[in-house]
Amino acid sequence: MRDVSHPPQPSASTAHPHPDPLRPACEHLRAGGLVILPTDTVYGIGCNAADAGAVERLLAAKGRGRQMPPPVLVADPADLTGIVAQVPEAARALMEAFWPGALTLILEADETLTWDLGETGGTLAVRMPAHELALNLLRRSGPLAVTSANPTGAPPATDAASARAAFPGRVRDLEELAPGSAGSARCEDILLLDGGATPGPVPSTIVTLAGAHARAPRILRQGVLAQEDLERVAGLALSEGTAGVVRDRTGAGA
Repeated sequence: MRDVSHPPQPSASTAHPHPDPLRPACEHLRAGGLVILPTDTVYGIGCNAADAGAVERLLAAKGRGRQMPPPVLVADPADLTGIVAQVPEAARALMEAFWPGALTLILEADETLTWDLGETGGTLAVRMPAHELALNLLRRSGPLAVTSANPTGAPPATDAASARAAFPGRVRDLEELAPGSAGSARCEDILLLDGGATPGPVPSTIVTLAGAHARAPRILRQGVLAQEDLERVAGLALSEGTAGVVRDRTGAGA
């Protein structure tokens, strides 16, 4: 897998005065709350992927319907076990070359998966971001449903200030939850993990390997990774276009 040490990014311990900023974030996620987090593209807003109520609140905050289900961020390819039906050979080649990184893969969901992310058509859009703070959170929280931290149709947030401004009156900084501070997070609050500026605003590249595309991957959204780079590094020939329900995911964000 790719080295995530470049470019240098704030660690969880240095980005916040809270002694363990990920603890309140994980507690909030477990309680069904939403968290804003930096990624290697733009800031995202996410929730526990297995919590249908939290996903509903996520879509409402975004101003998006169930026809545009959010992608799922994972900390490791091993996290796909039990949530996708299979990882085709072409998908493994792409993950080996570009994960962690700005590549979202659409795969067939495991038939036993009970998550309700919206109208997915039996697929999942999955990504492993190349951002230390995001990966540290994901290792502790488990897979998160994450979309870009902005209302639908608005520019993506590339720093904490713009992410905070996107959801006026709802965002709380972790400093407010530091030991000795007043109050605790409510479910309707959105917690902010400030990781500094992100590289955005160009989003991740989306490639579908669901159904018939398992052997013939198709690019659904051009993003950070160019088609020629995908083909050269992974040794694959990719077509370009949109197909079926996954077409809606081309606006998925981070």
